[in-house]
Amino acid sequence: MDRRFFKPECANRRGFMLKSAALVGGAALTGPLSAQTAPEVKYDLLIKGGEVIDPGQKLRGNRDVAIRHGMVTAMERDIPAAAALRVIDARGKLVTPGLVDYHAHVFPLGSAMSLPSDEIIAQSGTTTYVSGGDAGANNFAAFRRLTVSQSRSRLFAFVNISSIGLAGFPVGEAINIDHVNVDLAARALAENQDIALGVKVRETLAFVGQNGIEPLRRAIAAAERSGVKGARVMCHIGNAPGELSALLDLLRPGDVLTHPYSALGNNTVQAGKLLPAVLEAKKRGVVIDVGHGAGSFNFAIAEEALRQGLVPDTISSDISAAAANTPSKPYLPWVLSKFLALGFTLEQVIAAATVVPGNLIGKVPGLGTLKVGAPADVSLLELIEGPVILLDTQNQARTGKAYLRAVQTIRGGVPFGAPYAIPFSVT
Repeated sequence: MDRRFFKPECANRRGFMLKSAALVGGAALTGPLSAQTAPEVKYDLLIKGGEVIDPGQKLRGNRDVAIRHGMVTAMERDIPAAAALRVIDARGKLVTPGLVDYHAHVFPLGSAMSLPSDEIIAQSGTTTYVSGGDAGANNFAAFRRLTVSQSRSRLFAFVNISSIGLAGFPVGEAINIDHVNVDLAARALAENQDIALGVKVRETLAFVGQNGIEPLRRAIAAAERSGVKGARVMCHIGNAPGELSALLDLLRPGDVLTHPYSALGNNTVQAGKLLPAVLEAKKRGVVIDVGHGAGSFNFAIAEEALRQGLVPDTISSDISAAAANTPSKPYLPWVLSKFLALGFTLEQVIAAATVVPGNLIGKVPGLGTLKVGAPADVSLLELIEGPVILLDTQNQARTGKAYLRAVQTIRGGVPFGAPYAIPFSVT
């Protein structure tokens, strides 16, 4: 984090109090004062001077964003710095709702491929992640207790249809069909519906072996058997087994198709043509999720699919240890930058990583927006203009005109990084 963009501001009285505390304690006080010592203060944190882009409000323009008790409490053209305990100088930066990564791998104690979400904040600028099937019924409780409860990032998840989740990585979790247990997955989803969004299945030959699309059928059955209203199935495709159209025809409105721009074998674009079943799925309400990952985003496939009408609903990173080690750098701001290079507007890419996935999650009012009363999850980004080389997962290059870089991230009104609030508390 660049300390230049994080500057405590104070009125004369508060400056005197700071100096007095420094004399008494022997060190400068960097945390905020309490409301008792500064009764004129209205806000805990003020993000001042930035360009706000909030597609959920159809808003783009210079605004100050004020935060109190972990919520957005005001957004105005000019809020006095003296009204806040702490001020972030956001001049020259974009201020967006906290980025929401709808497909990531963030269960580091349960899968060899996962990363700790808080560890990648500097690169990702992301406040909310959805675990893409890292945990199944056998280890979802561990995900909840060991990861969700210890993370500052907001975490949600799809329950893997395989009871072992991705614990066996790199061995495919659905090769042994006995692991693909409908009742266990349904129960895990029902018992964790505050954080579980549905059921994940990876329909790639390497992960399902000879079981074809039976794991998908069972994932749909588990979502329905759980009794959870609106439970979705997220279906990964890469080198899909059998006839891809038959797989696509099973997906219900609200289910999620991820990795549609992959070049790994049997996928959405074949011999230069988009499968009609893909567009039919989108028309009936199947959500199209990018899921960049270590091997699932190809510029040529994406360009052809977009030209033929397959526009994504959500732009996600599919970040994992494997993906983060590749030259394609699939942290969410970089993935958004690749879609800027493909002709999307800044508002479109921000929407696909804020309000759209926030609404799909549907468990936190206002998630993915900066509306007054919404959670104070905020991403500060820098749009760096000038030619930039962007790589896909096959290391094919495209030249973009600009790219996005994470500058600072605020979750629940508390910024990541120093200087730290005193007392330090996070939601």
